[in-house]
Amino acid sequence: MSWPEHDWGDLEQAAALWLRGRHTGTRVTNELPADLEKKLPLVQVQVTPGGGEDGVTGVTLLDVETFGATRTAMWDLALAVHTSMLALAGHRSNGLVIDSVSTDARPAHVDYGNPQLRRSVATYRLTSRAQAPA
Repeated sequence: MSWPEHDWGDLEQAAALWLRGRHTGTRVTNELPADLEKKLPLVQVQVTPGGGEDGVTGVTLLDVETFGATRTAMWDLALAVHTSMLALAGHRSNGLVIDSVSTDARPAHVDYGNPQLRRSVATYRLTSRAQAPA
């Protein structure tokens, strides 16, 4: 699989799959549910504009949002997810080899406009390659 044939959503799914395996009891998704405040704690992973590729290696930016019922719960989840995202480097997930993970923007509180929840947002830069078919 070369990058021009690659579905960029695969990396979104790869990161979500990785986080699901490391954060049992936390919903990890690529789209927010309509009743978000009833689904806490929750992590959302989405590809964000930026990055690039050279035909073999792709650089993708991911926004990772953590949601909690309180500021403390949000920060606890943000720290745990941050540690997990950095640990993704050197692993395979969803058929992709993740070579490196770095933080472009550390987790920070961003108001969501809903008094029933708190949100943090972080941006990660992932360098990855499509896995060659066996």
